[in-house]
Amino acid sequence: MKKTIYTVFVLCGAFMFSQEKVNDTVKGAKTEEIQEVIVKAQRKRQFADKAVYTFDKEALEKARYAKDLLRTLPELQLDPVANTITSTKGGTVLFLINGIEATDLQIRSVAPSEVVKVEYYDIPPARWATRADTVVNILTRSTETGYVFGADVSSAFNTGFVNGAAYANYTKGKNNFGLEYSLNLRDYDDRRVNSIYDYQLNGKHYRSDENRTDHFGYTFQNVALRYTRLVPDNYAFQAKLNMDIFSRFSKGVGQSIFTEDQAHEEHAMFKNNGSDYVIPKLDLYYSKKIGEKDELSINVVGSHYTTNTSETAKEWIIGSGLSVYDNDMTLKAKQTSIVGELAHTHDFAAGKLSSGYRISRSSISNDLNNLAGYSQYSVTYLEQYFYTEFSGKIEKFTYRLGAGITNIHNKSAENTFDEWTFTPKVILGYQLKNNQSFRFTGSYSPVSPWSNALSSNVVQLAPNIVQRGNPFLQSQQVFSNTLTYSFNNKHFDFNAVLFYRYTDRVINQYYVHDAALDGYALTYENGKNGQRYGVQLTGSYKPFGNSLLVIKAVITPTSETVKTNAGALIKNNYLGNYFVLSSEYKAFSLQYQFNIPVYSLSGAFLNTNENQNNIFVSYKHKNWTFSTGMYWMGMPSEYKTKSLQESLVDYRVHTQIMNNKSMFVLGLSYDFSTGKKTELQRKLNNETAPAATF
Repeated sequence: MKKTIYTVFVLCGAFMFSQEKVNDTVKGAKTEEIQEVIVKAQRKRQFADKAVYTFDKEALEKARYAKDLLRTLPELQLDPVANTITSTKGGTVLFLINGIEATDLQIRSVAPSEVVKVEYYDIPPARWATRADTVVNILTRSTETGYVFGADVSSAFNTGFVNGAAYANYTKGKNNFGLEYSLNLRDYDDRRVNSIYDYQLNGKHYRSDENRTDHFGYTFQNVALRYTRLVPDNYAFQAKLNMDIFSRFSKGVGQSIFTEDQAHEEHAMFKNNGSDYVIPKLDLYYSKKIGEKDELSINVVGSHYTTNTSETAKEWIIGSGLSVYDNDMTLKAKQTSIVGELAHTHDFAAGKLSSGYRISRSSISNDLNNLAGYSQYSVTYLEQYFYTEFSGKIEKFTYRLGAGITNIHNKSAENTFDEWTFTPKVILGYQLKNNQSFRFTGSYSPVSPWSNALSSNVVQLAPNIVQRGNPFLQSQQVFSNTLTYSFNNKHFDFNAVLFYRYTDRVINQYYVHDAALDGYALTYENGKNGQRYGVQLTGSYKPFGNSLLVIKAVITPTSETVKTNAGALIKNNYLGNYFVLSSEYKAFSLQYQFNIPVYSLSGAFLNTNENQNNIFVSYKHKNWTFSTGMYWMGMPSEYKTKSLQESLVDYRVHTQIMNNKSMFVLGLSYDFSTGKKTELQRKLNNETAPAATF
């Protein structure tokens, strides 16, 4: 693995110091976030924490809406399954329009001609750093009146796969009204699962080899209503009411061969589970200009809802009908979440100072009935974040220096965890050549355990094996460093990133002996530490200097280790990869995506990422777009998991969704806009905690 990384860097070094003539330079507008710095090359300017992209006439004419422009960025791609824009590098992406958090449909409501530039933050500023790995901000022209609406639907013909959406915006003077609706429906009746548990217990050898067929699916709907009032150079106000409606189900039946030493039994089973929730969410935002150099912003987000989760599983001996296990779990979780943030910015001659305070609190009341009986308990997750950062430029150097204090306070019936952590961050940039740059970032921050890991719930997985959470988990402490080399010209847009991430008190999932069960439990612990390091090569290549052919690639040789609390060292190496070939010619466009799945470390297991082999074609005619494509050509979607050699239980599972195999899809879209729109430059964007389902 180390030889691979060294070889990659030798090649990168040879490439980064090569001479390159820069043509077709486009100068971008001044940014407010950090002084402009490094690269002025074809449609791109590189800054210490972000890249700024502009678009030529050809790209604007071919795009239906702003979402199509985002697809052309080297490190963004269209996720064909969800029909959303994601990062080719992975991680969470936050989208903004003029600084305000935006949904996929809001991005669609922006006409390409209204886009001035796009800011791509691969190092998010402090106010977004705890929420996203990447931030994409679409800057539009300041316009005043008009309306826009559109709708689209795509569906498979031989299985339950539907993506649908509709949106409308109306602007009059200083007031803007928006309405959105989206639907994602999946209903698959042929998911095949083979799972094996193999272990020693009380001097005996046990093995469960199970084959199951599931009928499963989910429906996710979102409805959003927005009102915005913007008085330029004075104040902005926005009220947004959002409703998330979700339900999922799984119904599986199967058989297994259960072995105890040399004795074999044929078992039958069924496993059913599901959950649902409706989340109403109110989001209020207000910002006020104070003089020419100061701005004060306030954001409050609140939600209250109930999540219902159920799981029923039975396994019995076919010959005698005797029960092997009977699992019946129901959970009703009433959740109240609120997020509040206050932020201030001041512009100095030497740079910009940003400071703020954010508090988020989630309170969950649980009514639980499971293997341990009936219980009622409450948990509270509280996080406070004070932050300040200053950004500026000294000749060829740019910098952003930040400092913060984070408080995590998690309280359950069994335990209370309270800790304050100093969270510094430094970003340095240096202009190597007109189209080349180096950037370094270093940060230290806490990461709170997720609600499922802290849960007191217990569910049966297989004979003699259960799963449970650990309410005594502590937060992880993450020290992260990256060194990035960037290069771009008319044909290339390339980044080479050397990364190292050290996690103290790493949360690790593992099997332990359960004395009460006289079996094994899959649970969580705070291990001693975890490390992840490697190289990530990302970018795009345009052989003809235009969109006639574009090749995007991500190659990530990675090493990862976890040192458990018992002192065992877990190691894994993998070569992450992802490739996209796309072409645009007049009104036609084509895209092909593929990857080679690899195993990466996830708690007690090694999991493969989802396989991809997808092709799509679209044709644009006036306001209409016709599309067709095929997902997972010649193969089903496939997922593999295997336990580590150090595990007390040898667990392997292979899942295939046969409904996805060579899934043919047709789509139709209509988008119309007229007049002008007013967009809000919002400085704060927050989200309440997700639903607790375990």
